[in-house]
Amino acid sequence: MQHQRLSVWNTAPTSAPAQRRGRYVPGSAAHPAKMLPALAAHAIATYTEPGDLVLDPMCGIGTTLVEAIHLGRHAIGTEYEPRWAHLAGLNAAAAPHHGGTSTAQVYCGDARHLRTLIPTAHHGQISLVLTSPPYGNAVHGQVRSTRESGERGVTKKDYRYSRDPHNLAHVGLDRLIEAFTEILTECRHLLRPGGTVVITTRPWRERGELIDLPTAALAAGQSAGFIPAERNVALLAGIRDSRLIARPSFFQMTNTRDARNRGIPLHVVQHEDVLVLTKPGTSVGYREPKGDQGEPASSAPSRLRAELRCMARPSGVLGPGAAVRSRLCTWTAAGHDHR
Repeated sequence: MQHQRLSVWNTAPTSAPAQRRGRYVPGSAAHPAKMLPALAAHAIATYTEPGDLVLDPMCGIGTTLVEAIHLGRHAIGTEYEPRWAHLAGLNAAAAPHHGGTSTAQVYCGDARHLRTLIPTAHHGQISLVLTSPPYGNAVHGQVRSTRESGERGVTKKDYRYSRDPHNLAHVGLDRLIEAFTEILTECRHLLRPGGTVVITTRPWRERGELIDLPTAALAAGQSAGFIPAERNVALLAGIRDSRLIARPSFFQMTNTRDARNRGIPLHVVQHEDVLVLTKPGTSVGYREPKGDQGEPASSAPSRLRAELRCMARPSGVLGPGAAVRSRLCTWTAAGHDHR
């Protein structure tokens, strides 16, 4: 390994909704597995400099892109689901209105074909890949009380990425890791020499069995040609008076309680594993990780633009390896230019 590092990131000083308030467009909360904005911001500030290019190949609602724009980094995101790609484009377009100083582009398509989706001008120019693979649904979703309808209890909502069976959120672990390895291999071709990959993930349990996704994701990165550098902890809990303040979801609490009733000593997860890997080689201007939040983004004016380029799916069912075609629309920070 290039580095033997382990650090704890204080990435939940406030709740996730508080971190997104006023910076993300309505509807963003519907995504079932959003990255904490503070986690994304910490990774971007630690492993890049203002003006660098950041990529999230599974960008969801665009958290990586928004935080990169606010830190003066340019960003590219790809997203398989048109619904989330649309929201990512809206969030990226809104960021300059909230003080962001950089640009972002979003492409809708299968991340296993990144070199097709992303213009060749960006190949070999990316400094950081920051992403999170989908994982078990035990921590996903939101709840709504049914008391208003006169019934007792709660109903679950916003707990599915999509209903597309080819979405990697709905496949088994073996197939997920195989596809994730393909995605990381594509990322390796887009990263500059010495570039960094940051993967955030966590384990889950199925029928009491631990599914160690972080270790599997680390192996995928190595298979894709990256060198492990760090394995850090990003807190999902706050810190007050030197004690952790847990912020578990309703479903985490329910699943934990049910597991304990069955004799399984399950605990609420209060952190995510942060895997840091590097691409072999060095380049001019390569920097070691700073290990802090970095300097404020440059205030120098730049052309504010955020684009969403959606690739239309071919007619029929989009299966694994299907090509993506034709741009549908472009979004700009000043408004929406539909094409």
